[in-house]
Amino acid sequence: MAAEVQWHFSGDYFENCNCSVVCPCLVSKNAPLTARPTEGVCDVALIFHIESGKYDGTALDGLNVALAVHAPGPMAEGNWSVAAYIDQRASDKQTEALGAIFTGAAGGPMGQLAPLIGKNLGAKKVPITYRIEGKKRFAEIPNILHMSVDPLPTAHPSGEIWANTGHPVSPDKLAFATGRRETPLPITGCAGIILARTGITRRSAGQTVRDQSDVRFRG
Repeated sequence: MAAEVQWHFSGDYFENCNCSVVCPCLVSKNAPLTARPTEGVCDVALIFHIESGKYDGTALDGLNVALAVHAPGPMAEGNWSVAAYIDQRASDKQTEALGAIFTGAAGGPMGQLAPLIGKNLGAKKVPITYRIEGKKRFAEIPNILHMSVDPLPTAHPSGEIWANTGHPVSPDKLAFATGRRETPLPITGCAGIILARTGITRRSAGQTVRDQSDVRFRG
C-alpha cells in the first residue's frame, strides 16, 4: 500500500492566502486552525520546490508541486476543496510518487490533513516555475497561477520574522511574508524550509547554513 512506502524530501516552499493578516489559522488567540479567515473563506496556494528526495527509490530531485486549497470557513471545520499541480517534467513514476505524497495517500503531513478534505479535484501536470531572489519567492503556472511574496516588514536586522508556528510543513521555522502587488488575489503569505533529515543544509536569505532539526517531512 502507498502509506507503507518509505519516502522523504527536502527543499523550500512558500504559500499565499487571501487573509488580510498573516495566517490567523496559526497565529491568533484561538486554537490552531479554528480562527475564522478574515474574508470568511480561505483560498490558499502552497508551492513546493524539492531540492532532493526519494519515494521508494524514485528520485524526486528538482521537481515542483503546487496545491490549491479552498476552505469555506475555519480550516479545522474541514470540507476543503483541493487541487494538485505536478511538474510536467516528472516521469510517470515521479508523477505517481508526488500524487501519493501530496494527496496524503502516502502519509506524512498531508496524510494528517487528509481528513479535512471534502473534495479532491485531482491532479494536473503543468509547467511550474519556482524562483528565489534573496528573501523573495516567486512561482508561476502559465494561465493558472502567478504569485510572489516578500518578507513582512520588520525592525529586526535580519529583515525577516521567523516563528515556530507548528505549521504541518515547517513546524519549527516559518517566515512571515506579504503578497507582492502584482499578485491578484493572495494577500498574506508564509515561507519556509522543508526539512528532511538531521543536519540538512538549508538556504536562507541567500546564505547556506546548517540546521540540526529533526526529520519533518517524511512518510
